Amino acid sequence: MDRQTDWQFLDDRGHLATYDRRPERVVAYIQAGATLWEHGIRPAGLFGSNHDGDGPDPVKAGSLPLDGLGYLGSGTALDADVVLRDDPDLVVAVTYGGGQVYGLDPDTAKHIEERVPLVVLDVGQGQSLGDVRARFAALARALGAAQDTAGAIALARATARLRTLAHDGAPRPALLALSPASAESAYLARPQSWPDLRELTAFGLDLVSPQGGSGINWFTADWSHVAELSAGVLLVDARANAYPLDALDGNPAWREAASGAQVVAWNPEAPCSDGAHARFFDRVADAVGAATGGGT
Repeated sequence: MDRQTDWQFLDDRGHLATYDRRPERVVAYIQAGATLWEHGIRPAGLFGSNHDGDGPDPVKAGSLPLDGLGYLGSGTALDADVVLRDDPDLVVAVTYGGGQVYGLDPDTAKHIEERVPLVVLDVGQGQSLGDVRARFAALARALGAAQDTAGAIALARATARLRTLAHDGAPRPALLALSPASAESAYLARPQSWPDLRELTAFGLDLVSPQGGSGINWFTADWSHVAELSAGVLLVDARANAYPLDALDGNPAWREAASGAQVVAWNPEAPCSDGAHARFFDRVADAVGAATGGGT
């Protein structure tokens, strides 16, 4: 094989990334870096999105240890020179469809790809959760990772738990996924726009699907509307850019919504691996079981 194509990977934009050897220094969008870590590959550096700040969001990082790991910044602080300053031999990013690289300005992404391989994987609403996991697993294997047998076993068990809870004949609680926006309002997730929420629906769980409004991913509502929905399980965005729950302690509508519900931390940008999804599904299963007064 030609030295220029000793390593190659076709990404979800249809771009073929090539390198003269298997890449070892990977800079990644934080979700992608956390996913690679789930497969045993430690990235050399991370960058965030326009929603992130000067430091890495520990929720997005998942189990990835951040000590000693370079964080390159986010938003307007990122340009090609910043992303490439530590000489990576591969950059891994995500897209939510259309091929646009999330977290990087289009010109920045273009300049990066002119200098090093850039792999972009689609995590958007057009992909199933299983497809997203499979694509990251394929990239991890191309970078030298072994197959994640333990993660696959954990995922199968967690999936079986949720299916059992959804079909055991007991009354099922409604699940509502939301991201706190402010002291006055919340963004309610539209389940069909999020692969992990669609998966919960496919298992047979009942997710609240907000109607109306113009947002594709979110429906904006005040907290009194959240309380009126009387969801038995609240999946609450735990990322750093979400409004903190402890700041809502004095909000009577939030207290009403939460008092009758199981509250589960939800990371809409969770690592895309068998193990990470198994842990999330197990937390949801625990909450659904508690909400129905039973369990598995």
